[in-house]
Amino acid sequence: MHEWESLAHVRWDCKYHVVFVPKYRKKALYGSRRKLVGEILQTLCRQKGVDLMEGHAMPDHVHLCLRIPPKYSVAYTVGFLKGKSAVCLHRAIVERRMTGLHLWATGYCVSTVGLDEATIRQYIREQETFEAQQTSLDLE
Repeated sequence: MHEWESLAHVRWDCKYHVVFVPKYRKKALYGSRRKLVGEILQTLCRQKGVDLMEGHAMPDHVHLCLRIPPKYSVAYTVGFLKGKSAVCLHRAIVERRMTGLHLWATGYCVSTVGLDEATIRQYIREQETFEAQQTSLDLE
């Protein structure tokens, strides 16, 4: 059953599957950076009252399942997460291999999550094994 949230004059359940990539699709999210990106995104979501329901960082992209209040647009929320996470990540990393404060590529992919929320969350959780299977099939 749905767990509806409420604000002053609205009851809502707005969930989105969001994917964004590092600039030039570089494999920039590995090791400690990968974990740090997760912690930073969790903190930023809490700041805005966005529920990070599921998330997984791959070396060259990030999958998120977000529950965004209707007072924020998806574009505003994703822009906030990408912008602030890039700044936080650059401040946390001592070595400067990435130029400027540019980490994320322009744009993102978003789809609404309806009644198939469990399927989307499972897909995000199993993304790494799915990609490994696809790679092994391509090599054959």
